[in-house]
Amino acid sequence: MTPLTFIALFAIVIGASVLAAPRRATVEGFFGGKTAGAAPGLWTLVLSQVTTWIFARSLMNAAILGYFYGIAGTLAYAAYYGSFLTGAFIIAHLRHADAGSVQDWLNARFGSVGTGAYNLVVALRLLSEVFANLLVVGLIAGAVSEGNGTAAILVVAVVGLAYSAWGGLSAALRTDVVQMALFLAVFIVAFAYLILSPGFSWVAVLTAPGTAGSYNGWVLMAVALLQVFSYPAHDPVMMDRGFLADVRTTRASFLHAFWLSTLCIVGFGFFGIQASLVGADYERELIGTWGMMFPPWVFALLILSLLVSALSTLDSALSSAARLVVEELAWAPRSLSGGRMVMVVFMTLGALLTLWGNATLFDAVAVSGTASMFLAPVLVVGLVRGRRVALWAFLVAFATAVLGAVTYFGRGWSSVAAILPEGHKYEQLLVICVVVLGVGFAAVLAGSRRA
Repeated sequence: MTPLTFIALFAIVIGASVLAAPRRATVEGFFGGKTAGAAPGLWTLVLSQVTTWIFARSLMNAAILGYFYGIAGTLAYAAYYGSFLTGAFIIAHLRHADAGSVQDWLNARFGSVGTGAYNLVVALRLLSEVFANLLVVGLIAGAVSEGNGTAAILVVAVVGLAYSAWGGLSAALRTDVVQMALFLAVFIVAFAYLILSPGFSWVAVLTAPGTAGSYNGWVLMAVALLQVFSYPAHDPVMMDRGFLADVRTTRASFLHAFWLSTLCIVGFGFFGIQASLVGADYERELIGTWGMMFPPWVFALLILSLLVSALSTLDSALSSAARLVVEELAWAPRSLSGGRMVMVVFMTLGALLTLWGNATLFDAVAVSGTASMFLAPVLVVGLVRGRRVALWAFLVAFATAVLGAVTYFGRGWSSVAAILPEGHKYEQLLVICVVVLGVGFAAVLAGSRRA
């Protein structure tokens, strides 16, 4: 793919997004997602949920895990999309408890300490989304034209910020629909080429062990299943969309988003699995690999799908960041200028983090997923079972989860490596998750009583 083709593809995505954005911005639309006072419809919610969850980092993770661990790796990542089911379950209980958000419920139970702990994890999650998707854009640009990754990141950051800051959540919802339609169109064509190509075999793909064997893929599956209950609760993009429409529409949107996003993630993972089956070398997070494997037009479609997913996540992450800081933390005025100021800060920090880099895109998922695990015992015992949980128990669960996340992130440090069992990083992550859940549930159960 030539740099000119890359620029043209990017221009298509930007143009479609700008055209879809609302012409007039209001405070209610910016923070509440309403257009002309009306709540979003079913398929607006579905497509918005899906496009913000199959973001560029997720697509790359599914393909990379498929390359190294075969079908087990791709299914392990797809297991995280069970978050739509557990997220719907959590939201239903929150709405039944007359809470307007996770923060509302935590504040009623644990005061400012509870919401402060939660908001810290949420802010880190949003920042990681901005950072990781900008990083993928940089990888794509670097693969297409050597040395232009940083320039592409800056362009995407500025353009994405411009239309996101114009309309906030209402802009994100409207552009998500257009971006998802574009993503599905190009992805279906690329996927059809893959499965109809002479070298493709369903049996081979569905039984593929990957280049590193399937064992660690199944280990990661166990990690995903341990994290899948708490994971959606710390994702403000998903939680925000759980309170925009009526209960019936919301429940249906989550169910549809589950099967559609899971199919997309598994389908994209097939591109990584196929690369391992044909013996292709791993280059530039698979982007260089695909450039050699597929005809230019198929490679262009894959790149376009990644660009669409990156941009769709950026606007949603920024709108959720604005709502978090303005409505939950009240650190900025509830105005268009206040929300836009927050977006500038988050996009700037995310862009700066790309200069630092990261060894693996999955680290952002694993670290934030582990940090969120304190919510599992708190929500199961406090929200679902309706028991009162002592603040000290909440803090023990929170501290253990954060310590677990830091331990996984710093597994290469000599002081941390000394306390971790020897083994693959996913085996270490599994041990960390078991300990975090064990300590968290023990503390919460010990500190709980009937309401």
